[in-house]
Amino acid sequence: MATIKDIFQEAIIRKASDVHLVVDMPAMLRIDGELIDLDEKKLSKKEVEILVLSLLSPEQKKVFLENKELDFGYEANDLTRFRINVHFEKGNMGLVARVISNITPTMESLDIPEVIYKLLDVKQGLILVTGPTGCGKSSSLAAMVNYINSKYRYHIITLEDPIEYVFKPKNGIIIQRQLGSDMLNFSEGLKHALRQDPNVVMVGEMRDLETIAATITLAETGHLVLATLHTYSAAQTIDRIIDIFPPHQQNQIRMQLSITLASVISQRLLPKQGGGRVAAREILINTPAVGNIIRENKIAQLKTVIETSAKDGMISMDNDIKRLYNKGLITKEAAQTQMENPEVLEKFKPI
Repeated sequence: MATIKDIFQEAIIRKASDVHLVVDMPAMLRIDGELIDLDEKKLSKKEVEILVLSLLSPEQKKVFLENKELDFGYEANDLTRFRINVHFEKGNMGLVARVISNITPTMESLDIPEVIYKLLDVKQGLILVTGPTGCGKSSSLAAMVNYINSKYRYHIITLEDPIEYVFKPKNGIIIQRQLGSDMLNFSEGLKHALRQDPNVVMVGEMRDLETIAATITLAETGHLVLATLHTYSAAQTIDRIIDIFPPHQQNQIRMQLSITLASVISQRLLPKQGGGRVAAREILINTPAVGNIIRENKIAQLKTVIETSAKDGMISMDNDIKRLYNKGLITKEAAQTQMENPEVLEKFKPI
């Protein structure tokens, strides 16, 4: 039987994004968005158990068996780490591991638009990176932290579950705190971050009301805060944040958000011609008009504002997908499956 290190090594060689271990199925790799069997052999309950437990320390094993779920990081070699979730399903152990390069991505390598550079040069505000699972949110956040780390003499704090990209200080200080080993929960970590003299705080994920409230408060007190949410568009992001609060607090949150929000970057990964994947992004910038829309709870109008505000650096998802198609990076079929108005491509020919 292959060891877990063998499986991880194969994932690295084949440039997979994820590894899946499920009882009565072969080990699987996700490559360019598609699940591929590693081989034909199905894994038994005992084999999956051996593979999962081989990664855990005695303390981790105890926590896993008690909580039925555990997230942690694993360093395969100098160039690659894995973000691992082990869990139970139908009484069986299972594993999902995200492959993470130890080479921190850059803004240039991810083709992040110029307007985001300008937002990162501002010393305060809330920048949200959103999208479905596996759309590259962590990579985009890491590239932003890398940019700030390279340019400014700042104190940067990251709150993560688990730590993904490992940063090395370049000009200032970077403190990386991991849920469980370095802090009890995100909301407590955020509250105490105020006393740790940060310039920039990166929140791995805004998961609940307490974390969202603490994140907005931190941005409101004059810090630059970067965070992620599992939402599909800028408008849905604003709605999700407001709706998580009780009705009597929602007007206050709209007011806070209208002032503190700098940008929402919603992204999706599309299959790239020739292999790999490429990000398409919708970008909302908080202009006075956007702030007014948020305060007045007219969120449905954001779509039109994004489409008509290219001069302010805003980009609609359809327009960014058209850009990728025009550059020959994606096929018409891949573009049209992700567009709200796919028929516009019928008049469009890539350069």
